[in-house]
Amino acid sequence: MTRMNGAKPTRISRTTRIATATAATVLLALSTTACSEGDVDKVKDRAASATAKAGEAVSSATEAAASKMAEVKDGADAKGDVKVEGPTKSEDNRTTAEITATNPKDKKADYTISVHFRDGDGNLLDTAVLNITDVEPGKSKSGTARSNRSLSGTPKAEISRALRH
Repeated sequence: MTRMNGAKPTRISRTTRIATATAATVLLALSTTACSEGDVDKVKDRAASATAKAGEAVSSATEAAASKMAEVKDGADAKGDVKVEGPTKSEDNRTTAEITATNPKDKKADYTISVHFRDGDGNLLDTAVLNITDVEPGKSKSGTARSNRSLSGTPKAEISRALRH
């Protein structure tokens, strides 16, 4: 991918690609059958709406996570203190990942952790924020990060950012 003006390339999520492919398939099918232009326009509108909603869901979750992380004052970068194990599917069809924070400091700490859920191609599907509180010095404590919505496929969880405070 080429970069313009130093900007990072945008990756399109699997959900968005599937919605776009589905829309293209429906449009192709309609164009080869006897449908009015009005019917084709309605399908185009629905397909565009579905594609936009998939992208909006990821964008909304990412913005919400960034906002929660910004609420932490005087947090130290603690990405090295945190590890992810999973993810697995829970009963309510949300993707979950077990997150463990290990406190290397000499006083009790709280952790605020941003977790990205990505598909097999590395595309961002969702972002969640997890708080793990009262981790004793030299000890570990775990919590569960849970996706904001149902995710398809077998997503992988990764630590995006972790703050110790």
